[in-house]
Amino acid sequence: MAEREQIRKQLAKDNIDFLLAQFVDIHGAAKVKMVPVDSLDAMIDDGAGFAGAAVWGSGQGPHSHDMLARIDLQSYTPLPWMPNTARFASDLFVDGESYPFCPRTNLKRVLTEVRTAGYVFNVGMEPEHFLVTRNEDGTIAPWNPDHVDHLAKPCYDFRSMAPAMAYLQDLTSSLNQLGWGVYQTDHEDANGQYEINFDFKDALTTADRVTFFKMATSQIAKKYGAIATHMAKPFAEQTGSGLHVHFHLADVETGAGVFEDRSDPRGLGCSQIAYHFLGGVLDHARALCAVTSPTVNCYKRLKLGTGLTSNRSGFTWTPAFVSYGDNNRTQMIRTAGPGHFEDRTVSAGCNPYLGLAAYVAAGMDGIARKLDPGEPNLGNMYARSLEEIAAAGTQILPQSLSEAIDELEQDKIVRGALGVIADEFITLKKQEWETYLGQVSAWEVDQYLTFF
Repeated sequence: MAEREQIRKQLAKDNIDFLLAQFVDIHGAAKVKMVPVDSLDAMIDDGAGFAGAAVWGSGQGPHSHDMLARIDLQSYTPLPWMPNTARFASDLFVDGESYPFCPRTNLKRVLTEVRTAGYVFNVGMEPEHFLVTRNEDGTIAPWNPDHVDHLAKPCYDFRSMAPAMAYLQDLTSSLNQLGWGVYQTDHEDANGQYEINFDFKDALTTADRVTFFKMATSQIAKKYGAIATHMAKPFAEQTGSGLHVHFHLADVETGAGVFEDRSDPRGLGCSQIAYHFLGGVLDHARALCAVTSPTVNCYKRLKLGTGLTSNRSGFTWTPAFVSYGDNNRTQMIRTAGPGHFEDRTVSAGCNPYLGLAAYVAAGMDGIARKLDPGEPNLGNMYARSLEEIAAAGTQILPQSLSEAIDELEQDKIVRGALGVIADEFITLKKQEWETYLGQVSAWEVDQYLTFF
């Protein structure tokens, strides 16, 4: 009750008139019900009702009972671009019972299991995204109001970034108003592509923040005449957008990280628990891709062979192999520092609730089975031939959504991490793949219209 009263006082202090009960569909897209602030008690006790079958992956039909989005008071987030409105991340309920098809509820279930094992899963996610404009013919182009963002290697370039500084400062200030601890932002490797980095938190908080980040970019970008997109690969010739995951486990009692060990004989400063966790991630990597790179488009980013170096900038900055190494961005997982891993496979289009649930389950399986990831790969993986890769016994990441879904179907651990959502997720993704195969692209028309 005290927390309820504290929130009520905070709402009054912040002059909040409306509340957004926000949840996500199976794809991770933000959905909301808006209610006046006077409905706070109803949002806490019951939730905002809606037709669940109107949302992708809800596990409901048109005959199903109402679904209710019940707000989590810990997720209170005033909207910087609409100061009279606050967002609460919500869990879904049906007939008064917690609803297992809710991605947020499912992540909480998995994290409870991790906590029971004695750990907290801490995560930082780096959301790369593009600002684009739509042309009169329906095509898109990088947002480029000053016509200066055209370099083949625009990463960190001042002149390329300068037109976007107002947007980036607006976004940074908005997030720091909320206490996110944004510590840097930059122009990324593609024209019109940017990244903002903020402090790591526990996995649930980070998933909530990534969801809100996508909401914020969509609204703040509009002020500058741009469309913010978290599509993994909007331009064939340019680097795609990742949602790189930095992660470690911490002791549930002390909060101390358990991944660091400066006496590590492999020289990476990592503990045995860290290597077991890493072993689990690598063992399940091909199935994980279905969840962390969940769209057809994501696999235009995870290229193989010459695709690794086919971008305008010279290379894609994305992995193609199931591998780990030192502070080396050609690996699937790099060791950014002692006890500090970064997974570079995760795509911007990932549903963070499902992705993190699957990810930590894979790592915990590695701990349970005491899996060893083997020796780290050193050197430039992009420079190795496919013959060298095969001779080393290194697996290749899935090269299509269909291939990844096949892996997911066979992987009990990753499927189990999705709970009841797994079957619906697989069904929807198979439909997505089949629909994609039936499309006729502009490339096909250009290639074949007068070919014969």
